[in-house]
Amino acid sequence: MNNRPRLMIAAVRSGSGKTSVATGLMGALVRRGYSVQGFKVGPDFIDPSYHTAVTGRWSRNLDTWLLSYSRVREFFWKAVQDADLAVIEGVMGLFDGLRGAGERASSAEIAKLLGCPVVLVMDVHAQARSAVVEYLGCRALDRDLLLGGVILNRVQGPRHLEMLRDAFRAIDVPVLGAIQAGSLPRLTERHLGLVPVPEQRRPDDVLAGLSEAVGRQVDLDAVLRIAESAPRCFRSVLNERFASGRVRRRPDGGICRDAGRKPASGRVRIAYAWDEAFNFYYRDGLALLEEMGLDLVPFSPMRDRALPPETRGVLIGGGFPELFAERLSANDAMKESLRSAHARGMPIYAECGGFMYLCESLRDLEGRDHPMVGLVPGSCRMERRLAGMGYVTATALSDNILCRAGQSLRGHEFHYSTFEPRGEGFGWAFSFKKGEREAGLNGYASGNLLASYLHYHFASSPRAAARFADACRTYEIRKF
Repeated sequence: MNNRPRLMIAAVRSGSGKTSVATGLMGALVRRGYSVQGFKVGPDFIDPSYHTAVTGRWSRNLDTWLLSYSRVREFFWKAVQDADLAVIEGVMGLFDGLRGAGERASSAEIAKLLGCPVVLVMDVHAQARSAVVEYLGCRALDRDLLLGGVILNRVQGPRHLEMLRDAFRAIDVPVLGAIQAGSLPRLTERHLGLVPVPEQRRPDDVLAGLSEAVGRQVDLDAVLRIAESAPRCFRSVLNERFASGRVRRRPDGGICRDAGRKPASGRVRIAYAWDEAFNFYYRDGLALLEEMGLDLVPFSPMRDRALPPETRGVLIGGGFPELFAERLSANDAMKESLRSAHARGMPIYAECGGFMYLCESLRDLEGRDHPMVGLVPGSCRMERRLAGMGYVTATALSDNILCRAGQSLRGHEFHYSTFEPRGEGFGWAFSFKKGEREAGLNGYASGNLLASYLHYHFASSPRAAARFADACRTYEIRKF
């Protein structure tokens, strides 16, 4: 089963162009007729939207802090079983992962876990022979990595490329491609990174140009040979205790492989927010909910006037409500539909952007206040600087629709807004910790409503996913 061609596109540092190269490479291979499964290392939602757009297949996240080693391997092999090959985009620098924990949650760790050759994207605009030093440093730091070659980015011209090729030829490292400076279409960015594909008006034009440019400047045959060189049968260099899945990920932050309990029978219809404002979801987390009997139906908080018929639960993921605050605020019918659903006891789970939307108001960067749904007693305000970022352990302060008081969930936060609660006795949902450091109270829990800044992967705790599914079924039984 673990014999699909695969490779990782990584870099020594962020900003080297790995997203453009990885996305363009996927698109170029699809144009050749290959079925390509894309992946992204880490808790990223935006880059996978580009992979999905060029491959026509949902890109998946691979994260060894949110998920156990065995879960990561399971999801990877399941996703690639009907694809010709897998292309994984790394996160940050090749060896950068969880702070203070060595290679944990890094691209290097994922590459070794999956027996995956690594192709380094190197920004060489101000380098010549010195670029070799970075490559050799990667090789010296971890001899267990399967380094397959380099793609040179921002090459300044023929003479520059000749010097670089000579330097890498001297150490017997293949140059798989040379991207000329300024030759790739520029992907639009803003405060949280790239602009997600669902927001763009004509993404196909940009992505087609990117695929063409990368395909023209990269030796696709050589890249395919690297992918096919991945070992058909391999013994992970990681500790077999973890990779086997025999150990358990405890709520206190230790490693715990907990399959939870079997879900109840019967299918339930769940509405999940999907439009330009809300589209941040872990695909494997949604797939787990589907396996547990939840039929996921999309709705638009910006355009729809009510939740879909026969809805038994609501998910509102992350996104950019601040950019669409005026339209979200003007849709009074949808806001009332959500308030009515909450009053009837319907389970509603919202995270980050969804949490902001459920507050009483949202203040944008121009200082304008926009009335929101009003289920969370408090207001959010956009800031000019990053307000929260990093992996967190969220411990429930009371029973909620995902877990009981005292139980913990692993997740990630990344937001530019701050929250101000209103009134005494506010119903905080979680206590956050980052590593061993307390990171304050977060979110709101009331009855069947749970909302916070936590980006949560349902597959990280199937027991929590089953609890949410059961809450939706309980609502159905009580209603009828």
